[in-house]
Amino acid sequence: MIKSRICEILGIEYPIIQGGMAWVADAELAAAVSNAGGLGLISAINAGTEAVRDEIRKCKTLTDKPFGVNIMLQAPNAEEIAHMVVEEGVKILTTGAGSPAKYMPMWKENGIKIIPVIASVAHAIKMQAAGADAIVAEGAEAGGHVGELHTMPLIPQIVDAVSIPVVAAGGICDGRGAAAAFMLGADAVQVGTRFIAATECTAHATYKEKLIKATDISTIVTGKSLGHPVRSLKTPFSRNFAKMENDPNITPEEILAFGGGALRKAVKEGDANGSYMAGESAGMVKNIEPAADIVKDIILGAKKVIKETAGRLC
Repeated sequence: MIKSRICEILGIEYPIIQGGMAWVADAELAAAVSNAGGLGLISAINAGTEAVRDEIRKCKTLTDKPFGVNIMLQAPNAEEIAHMVVEEGVKILTTGAGSPAKYMPMWKENGIKIIPVIASVAHAIKMQAAGADAIVAEGAEAGGHVGELHTMPLIPQIVDAVSIPVVAAGGICDGRGAAAAFMLGADAVQVGTRFIAATECTAHATYKEKLIKATDISTIVTGKSLGHPVRSLKTPFSRNFAKMENDPNITPEEILAFGGGALRKAVKEGDANGSYMAGESAGMVKNIEPAADIVKDIILGAKKVIKETAGRLC
């Protein structure tokens, strides 16, 4: 099987990390991925600090394998979460939407591995200098909040710029994508969209159905005019959001109010007015299957592709 230095650092069997998707990444999904040999993550954007604490404690009852928490640093309760994960003995964190530098000394003192999610070379260099143990380099093919640079050019530039392990993210859904990431120099891959279709994922059945029906042109990026670009499935909600952005008579405040709570509506209620965040790989998601099968398919698929490519090229 495929292993890398990230496996030793995190204590996992396979170099695959489940994305810390807001409202989606809970204890059940994280534990399932961790039990399968990857690294499961719990999102810290799930209904408040104490709710996240409950998910962490629940995850500990579902797995004895390493798992982590993803913290969005612009969240109103980020400070509370930063201290709560220490109290709960969490040992692996990924972070997004800002710099975790102010919390890193405290986390380091408590033996926590810190893996910021970044989208540029400059940010990667800063995070390495701040003491990050690894980084997730996420391309614009990813679902949810995205940067400008795409995965294929982003990963090798990040790999060349830092010495710590690089986790590739954005558009990776199967063994072929993972193999490509490894060839670009990544030590691991982070997969989000495909895990929404995991049996253990508690996202609403409508969300999973929309993923299964998605094609190669089923996603759209909205929010660029607001400074917060988000990739999601094309739905009446996302199309209306895009129209509002292009209407000079509608204020940014009105647009933000229209989008408030939309992700939760999609994940928890399957609401037609929800935001169904998904990456460009959505068109490759064909089945609802156990997380363990997803991990196995990606890792074995990558191994097969690497072996076959080595034999095909000379």
